[in-house]
Amino acid sequence: MTIQDILSALTLEEKARLCTGKDFWNLHGIERLNLPSIMVTDGPHGLRKQAGEGDHVGLNAAVKATCFPTASGLAASWNVELIEKMGIALGKECRAENVSVLLGPGVNIKRNPLGGRNFEYFSEDPLLAGDIATAWIKGVQSQGVGTSLKHYAVNNHEHCRMTVDAIVDQRTLREIYLPAFEKAVTTTQPWSVMCSYNKVNGTYAAEHKQLLDDILVNDWGFEGIVVTDWGANNDRVEGIKNGQHLEMPSSGELNTKKIIAAVESGQLSMQTLDKSVARVLTLILKSQASLESDKVHVDLSEHHELAAQIAQETCVLLKNEGLLPVASGQKIAVIGALANSTRYQGAGSSKINPFKLEQPLDEIKKIFGADNVSYAEGYHLDDVEDAAAQANAVVLAEHADVVILFAGLTPKYESEGFDRAHLNLPQVQLDLITALENQLHKTVVVLQNGAPVVLPFVDHVPAILEAYLGGQAGASAIAKVLSGQVNPSGKLAETFPLHLDDVPSQPYFPGTTKQVQYREAIWVGYRYFDTTKTKTLFPFGHGLSYTTFDYSNVRLTANSFHDNNLTLSHNDTLKVTVTITNTGDRAGADVVQCYVGQKTPSQPRPEKELKAFTKVFLEAGESKDIELELHYRSFAYWNTGLEKWVADNDNYRVHLGASVADIRYITEFTLQTDTPLTPPNPALQAYFKPADRDFHDDAFTALLGYDIPPPTPLRPYHMNSTVGDIAETELGKPLFDAMLGMFTEMMGGDANDSAAEADRLMAEAMVVDMPLRNLPVFNAHQYSEAQIAQLISTLNGAQSEENNMA
Repeated sequence: MTIQDILSALTLEEKARLCTGKDFWNLHGIERLNLPSIMVTDGPHGLRKQAGEGDHVGLNAAVKATCFPTASGLAASWNVELIEKMGIALGKECRAENVSVLLGPGVNIKRNPLGGRNFEYFSEDPLLAGDIATAWIKGVQSQGVGTSLKHYAVNNHEHCRMTVDAIVDQRTLREIYLPAFEKAVTTTQPWSVMCSYNKVNGTYAAEHKQLLDDILVNDWGFEGIVVTDWGANNDRVEGIKNGQHLEMPSSGELNTKKIIAAVESGQLSMQTLDKSVARVLTLILKSQASLESDKVHVDLSEHHELAAQIAQETCVLLKNEGLLPVASGQKIAVIGALANSTRYQGAGSSKINPFKLEQPLDEIKKIFGADNVSYAEGYHLDDVEDAAAQANAVVLAEHADVVILFAGLTPKYESEGFDRAHLNLPQVQLDLITALENQLHKTVVVLQNGAPVVLPFVDHVPAILEAYLGGQAGASAIAKVLSGQVNPSGKLAETFPLHLDDVPSQPYFPGTTKQVQYREAIWVGYRYFDTTKTKTLFPFGHGLSYTTFDYSNVRLTANSFHDNNLTLSHNDTLKVTVTITNTGDRAGADVVQCYVGQKTPSQPRPEKELKAFTKVFLEAGESKDIELELHYRSFAYWNTGLEKWVADNDNYRVHLGASVADIRYITEFTLQTDTPLTPPNPALQAYFKPADRDFHDDAFTALLGYDIPPPTPLRPYHMNSTVGDIAETELGKPLFDAMLGMFTEMMGGDANDSAAEADRLMAEAMVVDMPLRNLPVFNAHQYSEAQIAQLISTLNGAQSEENNMA
C-alpha cells in the first residue's frame, strides 16, 4: 500500500493516535493495516533500551550494550571516518534489539562550559559539530535504523530548560546555533529531528513555524518527522499546524481527543493532519522493512575493540614537558579514586549499561607490570575529607619514579537536568594535589571529565592528559597513551578558559527562570577568545603528539583564481592543498585545520572561523598532500536584511594550522563577489569591539531588530508555570513533595555515591522545572488536565486574596 492508500483507509481517530506515542518508548501501530508499533530509545553514545515498562532516566532495566565515549570526546577525535564506524556498530546493536530509531546525536553548541549536558554535545564550533554528527547519522542509518537529531534548537543549558525563552538574534541563530543541524539534515536526512523543550524568541520550539516549517522543511528540505523531546509538547494542535508531527511520550487519550475535536470543529484541517500522519507513516514503513529483514548478529567483543580505538583518538595531550610516554621499568604510583572507579560516561538519560567495563588501574598494571605499579585512593568520590588517604598517597608518591594522578568530575558535578556551578575540580582532589606539591615535578595528571575545568596547578606538573569520558574501553586507551603504545592525536573541540569570568556568555548564563538573553551573539568560544586575544588555558583545536609535523608547499587553486584575485560564485570551489610531513621518529596523526577571516568586515565577524579540516595519519618521515575545499559559504555571513548568505567584496585570509592558536601558514587574497562592501552599522559598535563586552540594551536591541521582550511574569499562574513556581504555596508544596518522591524512585539505584547524588539532583531539577501542563502526561493516573486547571484557578484566587489584603 502507498502512503496515500493508507491515509485513505485510516479513521480520524487512528490518524490522531498516530501523532502521539503509544507509551514511553513505542509508537502506535495499526494492526488491521499491518502497521507495526515501532520502538525508539535513547542514545547517543550507546544503546539504552529498557526492557519492559521503562522510565526515562533509570539505568537498572537497560539491556547490556557497548558504551562508547561521549560526544565531547568523540569530537576531540576529529575523525569522521571513525565516528561513522561507531554509527554502524550502534545501528547493528539497535537492529539486534528491534529498535527502530536511536535518539541522537545531540549537536547543540557549547555556548558556555557550565552547561550541564555539554558532555553529550560535540563542540563550540558548528562546522565541527555538524561534520561529526553527519558521520554518526550516516553510520547508524546505513543499518536501516533511524536517528533523531537533537535538540532543535537553541537549547544550550539545563536551568529551567522546559519553559525558558531563549532570546537570540537571527544572524547568530543562523551562523552559530543552526548550521550543525543544517549540515546533518541536508547531507544525511535523519529519519527524525527532536525539537527542544524551550521557547525561542517567544514561541515553544515544538510549535515554532520558523524553525520547523520555514527553515527545517522549506529551506533545508527535511523529509523526516519532528518528534518532541519527552514532554516538550505545549499545544498539540498548534504543533501539528506548525510542523511538529509526533508527541512523545504518550499522553494517553488527552491530546488524541484534542486533535479529533480540532478537526471536527474546523480548527485543524484534515489536509494539515494528513501531512503529519504521512510523515509518521513513512517512518513506520522504513522501520518495518528492517524489522522484517534477517536478524542481525552483534559481536559485542568486536564493538569493544572499536570503542577502544575511538577512546584512543579522543585522548588529548594537553601538556608534555618530556615526562610522557612513561618508560618501562620505572616504579609507578597510581593515585586517585577515579583510577579504580573510572568515570566513563555522563549522568542522565544517556546512561548506558556497558556489557564490559575496564578500570585504569588494571590496564596500567597490564602494561607496566603489577610489580611496578602501586595504588593509593587519595580522595573519596563522595568528597568526604580523609587526611589518612591523602597522607598515604603522599608517601606512595615519594617512593615512585613517576606519579599518575587521576582527577576529574564526578557525576554530581555535571549531569543532564542541572548546570555546573563552577569550573573547579572537586576540592578534595585539589587538596590532594596541594599535598603532593613536592612530587608534582614527576606527575602526569589524567583528567576524566565531560567539559572544561580550570587547572590552578597547570604550571607545576609536566604532563596533562585529557581523557574525557572515554566509555567502557577508555581505561586501556589511557594506559596505552601513557606508555606510548598509542600516540595521542586528539584535539580540543572546545576552549578551556583560564577563568570562568573570561567566558563572554557568563554574565547572561543561564539567565532567569523564564528568559535567557544571548547578548554575546556570535562571540562564542574561540571566536571570542581568538579575536580578542584573551589568554586561554588551552585553545580550541589544541592537542600535542609524541611526534612533530611540518606544513609546507601550500597551494590555492580555483578556476577563477588569478593574480591573487578570486571570483567566487555560489557553486564555485577554492581548493587548498598543503604538504604535511611527519618530522618525528614515530607514527602519528595530525588534524589540519583551515580557518577563514575577512579583513575589513561590514558586520561584526571573528578574526577567523573554522571552515575545513582533515585528520591525516603518517608514518615517521612520511609526507602527504592534503586537499581541503572552501566554498562561497565559507566566506559568507547571514545578511538579516536580505535573509540569505552573503560574502562581501573584500580581502580574506586563509589560515592553516594545528589549532586556532598554532597557525602555520597564512595567505591573503581579494575575493570578488556580487556584494559590495558596505559601511558598518554604528548601532552595532559594541559588537565590533567584543573585548569590551559591553553588550548593552541598545546594542542588543539593534541586533535583534526589535525591543528586548520582558520575561514572562511568574504570576498569575498558568499551565506553563512550573512545579517549582508553586512549590512554596500551601497547595503547591504537597504536589512538589509527591512529584519529587516519584521521580527519585524512578531514577533507580546506583552503587556510586556521587552518581546517586547526581540522580537526586537531576530528579529535583526535573520536578522544579516541570510545567504544570505535563502533570497529566507523566502522572495521568493521579492528575487530569481539569484538576490542574482547577488547581491553577485556586492558586490565582488565593493570590488575589493576598493582594487585596495587602
